[in-house]
Amino acid sequence: MSSKSERKKLMANLFKARFPFLYLATWEEGRALSFIRSIASDEDLIKTPRRVITWKITTGMSGEESNKAGTKSALKALEFIEDYQEPAIFVLQDFHIFFGDVGRLPDAQVIRKLRDISISLKQSSKPKNVVFLSPKLKFPDDLEKDITIVDFDLPTFQEIKQSLDEMISLNKQGGRIEISLNEEEKEKLVNAALGLTLSEAENAFARAMVEDGRLSIDDVEIVLEEKEQIIKKTGILEFVTNNLNMEDVGGLENLKRWLRKRDKSWLESAQKYGLPSPKGVLITGVPGCGKSLISKAISEMWQLPLLRLDIGKIFSGVVGSSEENMRQAIQTTEAIAPSILWIDEIEKGFSGLGSSGDSGTSSRIFGQFLTWMQEKVKPVFVIATANDIASLPPEMLRKGRFDEIFFVDLPTHRERVEIFKVHLKKRLIDSTVTGDFEITIDKLDYLAKLTEGFVGAEIEQVVINGLFEAFYEDRSVTINDFEKVCKQFIPLSVTQAEQIKSIRDWANVRAVAATPREDRAEYKENDETVSIDDINTSRGGRTIDF
Repeated sequence: MSSKSERKKLMANLFKARFPFLYLATWEEGRALSFIRSIASDEDLIKTPRRVITWKITTGMSGEESNKAGTKSALKALEFIEDYQEPAIFVLQDFHIFFGDVGRLPDAQVIRKLRDISISLKQSSKPKNVVFLSPKLKFPDDLEKDITIVDFDLPTFQEIKQSLDEMISLNKQGGRIEISLNEEEKEKLVNAALGLTLSEAENAFARAMVEDGRLSIDDVEIVLEEKEQIIKKTGILEFVTNNLNMEDVGGLENLKRWLRKRDKSWLESAQKYGLPSPKGVLITGVPGCGKSLISKAISEMWQLPLLRLDIGKIFSGVVGSSEENMRQAIQTTEAIAPSILWIDEIEKGFSGLGSSGDSGTSSRIFGQFLTWMQEKVKPVFVIATANDIASLPPEMLRKGRFDEIFFVDLPTHRERVEIFKVHLKKRLIDSTVTGDFEITIDKLDYLAKLTEGFVGAEIEQVVINGLFEAFYEDRSVTINDFEKVCKQFIPLSVTQAEQIKSIRDWANVRAVAATPREDRAEYKENDETVSIDDINTSRGGRTIDF
C-alpha cells in the first residue's frame, strides 16, 4: 500500500467484512500489534470497537478471564475464541508452528478446529476476527481458502523520519550529541534506513550518535552497515563495499553526466517534478574498458547500497527452489530500497535459455526477473553489464526494462590521458619511487599516444609493469619504464579484433556511446583528426550526449 492510512483502511475493511483469518508475516510484533490496536479502537474506521486479545504458547491468552494456564494449548485457545461473546480481535503469535515445516508435519487437530470455527466467526452475533502474526509466511493447503494474507510493509519514510525527529528532539532536551543535518541530509539518512525495521533503524541512528558524539550525513555509512546484515543472511546477494568514486573512472563522461542528472531522483524532492525513480542501465562494450568499475562507482556517487546478484547462486538442484531464490533476492533488494542491484556479465547468467536440460527453469527465472524489472515500483536501480550483448534475448533490451543501453568502446586519446592520470596518481605516492618523475600533461599525452587501442585494464597493467621495472632495479621510476612496457604489450584490440568489430557493429545503431561527442571528435588515427562521421563508423555507439 502507498501509505499507512491506506493500510489501516484496508485492514479495517477486512475486519468489518468478517474475514475470519488474516495473516501478517513480519518480525515487528510490537509495531504490528500497535497497528492492530489503533484500528480496533478507531470508531471512524471500524464502527464497532473491539478488544484486542493476544495469544502466545508461553503465556496463553491475555486477560484474566481467559484462564491463561488453560489456553496455552492451541486447541483450548481456539475453543476460547469460539465461545467468546464480545467483539474482539484475537492475535495468535507464532501460530505457524502448528502449520508444519521442514521435518515437521502440520497439527491435524488444530487445522481441523480452525476450519470448524471459520464459519462460526463469520456468523457470530458479535464481530470477531483472528490474526496470525508470525515472522514467516507458512500455512497448509487445507487453510488456503480460509486465510487472507495482508502485507505488512516495513516502516515508511515518514515513520522512520518521525522516529529520527523524536530522537533528535529528545537529544535537544539535554543530550550532548551534536546534530549537523539540514533537511536534505536528513532525508538522505532516512532513505538509507529504508528497509530496516523501526527498531533496527533506531539502533542504527543511536549507534551513529554515540560513535563520535555527532549525527551528520557521514553517518549514512553506519546505517548501510546495518543493511549489510540483511544481505549476508540471504546467501544469494553480496553486499559490495568499495572506496571507488567517479574520479577513479577515467573518461566515459557521457555516461557520468547521465548518472549525475539522475542523482537524488528517488528522494521526495523529485516528486514535485512528477519524476519516477530510474529503472537502470545496461552497459555493454569491449572487455576491460571499465564497465564493472563504473558500476561500483555509482554506489559512491549516489550514496546507495550496492548489491551484486550472482545468477549462478539462484539455480539449485531442488525443484522449485530456484524460483524461490529469485523471489527472495527480489524481496531483499526491495526491502533495503533505495538501492542498486548489480548483475555482472548478465549474458552468462541466462545462457541456458531455450535449452531443455533444466526443464524450463532458466526461462521461468528469466521471465520472473523481466516481469519484476518492468513492473517494480520500489527505487531499485539495476546495473547490468555484458560483453556479448548479442546473446541476450531481445525482450531484455526493449524500452521499459532499462532506461538506456550504453556502449563502452576502446578509450579515446583524451580518455587514455585521464586513465593514466588516475593510475599514476594512485600509485606514485612515495617520493623515493617518484624521484624526478612528474605527472605532466606532456608525459600523459605521450603515454596516451603509445597506447592507442589499449583498454583501461591494459593501461593499468602498463603502469603496474612499469613500476615493477623500477622496483626490480631498486630505483626511481622513469618515463622509459612505461615506454618499454607499452612497446612489448599486445593489446586486446589486436588479439580480438574481429570480436571488437562485431560488438561495435551491433552497438552502432542500438546503444548510446558512453564517451561524449567532443572526446570522440579528438580520436586520432595515424596522427590525423578523424571527422565525426568517420568516428561513428569506426567507433560504435549513437552520438547522443547528455
